Amino acid sequence: MSTIADSIRNSFVPIHKEGYLFIAIAAFLALVLGWLWSPLFWIFGILTAWVAYFFRDPSRVTPIDERFVISPADGRVSAIGQFVPPPELELGTQALDRVSIFMNVFNCHVNRLPMSGQITRIAYTPGKFLNAELDKASEHNERNSLVVNTRYGKVGVVQIAGLIARRIVCWSKEGQDMTAGERFGLIRFGSRLDVYLPRGTSTRVALGQTAVAGETVLAVFEDGGARELKSRVD
Repeated sequence: MSTIADSIRNSFVPIHKEGYLFIAIAAFLALVLGWLWSPLFWIFGILTAWVAYFFRDPSRVTPIDERFVISPADGRVSAIGQFVPPPELELGTQALDRVSIFMNVFNCHVNRLPMSGQITRIAYTPGKFLNAELDKASEHNERNSLVVNTRYGKVGVVQIAGLIARRIVCWSKEGQDMTAGERFGLIRFGSRLDVYLPRGTSTRVALGQTAVAGETVLAVFEDGGARELKSRVD
């Protein structure tokens, strides 16, 4: 029986609970509007399927090496360079290495912690809803910023709302100890994640590359020693 249950679980990607309400609304509209005019049932039925797909929450295999900075989001690497971190992170006024990941409406939007450590700061900043691919979105858009205190220094992670995103969700708390690859939040319907790195890292991704949350190594802290690479499924 357990083998059958495991097979069923492995055949379907879990849906995050943040999506339940949206799926229910889309399904309700499909039934009601479909009763008024049958083509609307199929239109909103497809919409319901897309909403369920959007809120999928698959398991990921996270590399276990404390030097690795893991991608916090699925999407395309849209920017790599040095940028001054937003003031609410309190990481200083000097430019730091930053990797930006743009999530379109077809990417999984569950966000995962890039490194193990303690979350020492969470700061929400209201703002605009510009295209998340624009550089100025980092400064002007609605965002939620986290600082993770790791053994290699403080890593800044910023959830940025996009053109059609209207809700940033962060269920982690200040003072919480978390491991790399753990889920810490979600952004609804298109957005971006910025990762600010302390000095001593070597970037391991290229512009335009597809990143996978909890799996893709964005950067590595060079400490002069290679370690055995292991992984954790979550």
